[in-house]
Amino acid sequence: MNIKKPECYEMKKKAERSFPGAMDEAQRKTLIDLFAEKVLFEQPMEQWTTFRVGGNADALCFVEDMFTLRRVLEYAKKTSTPYLILGKGSNLLVKDLGLRGLALLLRGHLALMERSEKEGDHLSAGAGLHLSNLLNECRRRGLGGLEFLAGIPGTVGGAVLMNAGAWGKETADVLQEIEIMSSSGELIKKNRAKLHFAYRSLDMLEGSVVVKATFKCTKRSSEEVEERMRHYREKRKNSQPLEYASGGSVFQNPPGDFAGRLIEQVGLKGFRVGGAVISSKHANFIVNTGGAKACDVLALMDLARKKVREKMGVDLQPEIRVVGK
Repeated sequence: MNIKKPECYEMKKKAERSFPGAMDEAQRKTLIDLFAEKVLFEQPMEQWTTFRVGGNADALCFVEDMFTLRRVLEYAKKTSTPYLILGKGSNLLVKDLGLRGLALLLRGHLALMERSEKEGDHLSAGAGLHLSNLLNECRRRGLGGLEFLAGIPGTVGGAVLMNAGAWGKETADVLQEIEIMSSSGELIKKNRAKLHFAYRSLDMLEGSVVVKATFKCTKRSSEEVEERMRHYREKRKNSQPLEYASGGSVFQNPPGDFAGRLIEQVGLKGFRVGGAVISSKHANFIVNTGGAKACDVLALMDLARKKVREKMGVDLQPEIRVVGK
C-alpha cells in the first residue's frame, strides 16, 4: 500500500538551492594535509551506508593510525567541527541534505586483528575491523562465544557502541576490555566492570572513539564454531529481508515484546513511501526497494510510531541512528 510522498521532496529541492557549502578551500587543504590526501569531499552517503540513502558528507576521511586519529580529533575540537565514526554504515540513516563535518572511517592499523598464536581464550581487534573478519579468526583459532554476531554488517567498534546482539545474546556478554581515545586525544583503557551498557547502547564520554576491543571467548573446535555461525546466518536469512538494502532493525524491542510484532499488529506490513517499504517479511525492517530517500524512511518511521502508540499504547524508540540535515 502506498501513502503520499512527504513534503520533504520539495523542501529538499529548495534547501539544496539555498544551503551554502560547508567547507572553504582553506579547510579542505588542511584536511588534505592532515590525511595525506586520504580524504574525499562531498561524498554521497548512499554509497557508504547499508540503507543506500543519504545526502553528501562534507568530508569522508580514512583514519589509519592512532597518530592521525589524535590529530583529527584535535582539529575537530579546535575548529568545533562535528564528526561521526562511520563503521560499515549500518544502523545509520543519513538525512537527504547530508552530513555536516567529518565522517571518519577507521582503517589500516585501526582495523587489525592481534594475531597472537599463544594458547588463550581472548581476541583483541581494532575498532575498524569488520565483524566477518573477526569471526573468521574465531573459526581459525577455535574460539567460540561470538557466533551470534554472524551476518551482522558492522565493525568491532560499531558492535561495542551499539551493544550489538541477536538471539538473546549481546556484545556486552563477551566483552573483556576496550580502549578508547577521548576527544582531547587521551588513550583510556576500561575493563568490562567499568562499562555501562544498556539495550543497544554503551554510555561513553561525548566525542570519544572506541579504537580497540578485547573479547573473552570459549575454546571450541573450528568445526563447531563454523557450524554455529552457519546456524545463525541461516536464521538471519530466513527471518530478515536481506535481499534489500536496509539499516537493520528500525526500532528497539520494548520490554517483553517485539517491535516487529507491534507494527505488524497495526497492519503496516507492506506500506510504501517512494522507494521505502515496511518489509512484509519482518515489520521492524524498512527496506530500500530502489530509489528511496531518507525522508521516505523517516515518513514510515513516523507512521509506525504513531499507529503503534495510538492502537497499542506503546511508544517505539528508534534503534537506528538518524543524523544529518
